[in-house]
Amino acid sequence: MEATQTVIETLKKAGKPMKAGEIAQMAGIDKKEVDKAIKVLKVEEKIVSPKRCYYEVK
Repeated sequence: MEATQTVIETLKKAGKPMKAGEIAQMAGIDKKEVDKAIKVLKVEEKIVSPKRCYYEVK
């Protein structure tokens, strides 16, 4: 599964805004991969940041 898809699935499962480190830990993937995926997802407007450094599915 692609990192972007993994990030989205993890955020949906959590049901709350999460930090990149928390997403990485819960998904079991490297934080650098999560950071790259977050950058892509923000451009695609699939996730939003309700407060600094926290992300959730739009």
